[in-house]
Amino acid sequence: MRYGYWMPVFGGWLRNVPDEGMEATWEYSRRLTRNAERWGYDLSLIAELNLNDIKGVEQPALDAWSTAAALAAVTDTIELMVAVRPNFHHPALFAKAAANIDRISNGRLALNVVSSWWADEAKQYGLQFDQHDDRYARTEEWLSVVDGLWTQERFTFEGAYYRTQDAICAPKPVKPPTIYAGGESEKAKTMIAARCDAYVMHGDPVAAIAPKIADMAARREAAGGAPMHYGMAAYAIVRDSEAEAKRELDRITQISDLPAGYANFDQWLSGTQLERELKIQEYSVSNRGLRPNLVGTPEQLKERIAEYEAAGLDLLLLQMSPQEEEMERFAAQVMGTV
Repeated sequence: MRYGYWMPVFGGWLRNVPDEGMEATWEYSRRLTRNAERWGYDLSLIAELNLNDIKGVEQPALDAWSTAAALAAVTDTIELMVAVRPNFHHPALFAKAAANIDRISNGRLALNVVSSWWADEAKQYGLQFDQHDDRYARTEEWLSVVDGLWTQERFTFEGAYYRTQDAICAPKPVKPPTIYAGGESEKAKTMIAARCDAYVMHGDPVAAIAPKIADMAARREAAGGAPMHYGMAAYAIVRDSEAEAKRELDRITQISDLPAGYANFDQWLSGTQLERELKIQEYSVSNRGLRPNLVGTPEQLKERIAEYEAAGLDLLLLQMSPQEEEMERFAAQVMGTV
C-alpha cells in the first residue's frame, strides 16, 4: 500500500470544526510536506479550488499550482499529485508550465484531472461551465492536447474545444506524469479507463470498493491499456483504544448548525451522478472519508487496510486533523515508518 495525504490547502478537512490548528498558509504546507517525507509518506494530493469548499467561500484557500511549484523546489522524494480542472487551464499553456514544474521536481509531478462540478466558482471567475457529459468530453480533448505536447516535437490538434498548430513544448517532463482521475458516471469511467493511469475513488467500505476496482480493471483490459492503479480517500483516526478513537469521531461529527460551506456541498450533490446517496451527517468530513472506517487502534486499522489491499487498492489518500500531529502518529503506529 502507498500512503498519500491531502494537502490542507483549505485550512483543514472538518466542515463543522472552525479551527483545526492548521492554517491555509505556505509555511504550514512546506513544513508538513518536508515532515511527510521524513515520516515515509509517498504522495501528497493538492486539491484545486479557488474558493474554500471546506471552511466557507470567504475563508482563504491556497492556489494549487503555485503551491506545487514551490514544493517541488524544497522537497526530494514525495510525489506531488496536483488537481487540475480543464476548464480553468488552456491545455497548451498548461502543458508548458506543468512540464517545468516536473523538471523542478525531477520527475515527481502527477496530475489529478477533475472535471469541474462547482458552477458558482466558474461563474465568479468568468469561465465556461459545461454540463456533466460535456465536462468529460472537454477533459478527453484536453488530455489529448497535453499528451501530444509532452510526447511530440510539434503538435497540431483541432477539436470541439481546443486547437493547436505546430505547437512546441520544450523542455518536456522528465517522464510522462501519472494521470489520476475519478468519477462514478458511465461517461467518466469510460473516459478514465481509456485515457488515465489510475482511478481514484471517494471513501467506501471494502464491499463497495472491490466491485468498482473489478469493473474498472475489466474496462481497462477491454480498452487495451496497461493495468491501472487504484486509490481511495479516507479519513483516519488512530488511538491506543477503540473508545478513544470513537470519542474523537463523535467530536468531529457533531453538527449543531449548518456550517458556512453547506451551500457548496448541496450544489456539489446536484452536479454529480453518485452511485450511492450521501447522507447529510457525512457532510462533516469531505470525500466520504468516514465510510472506510479507518477509526480505531493501530491493529484495527492495519487489518482494514489489508482488506482493501486484498481487493486491489494500492493507494490511500488520507485526511486527518490536526494533520501534522495525526500524520506522525499514523506513520508511527500504522505505517511503521517512524
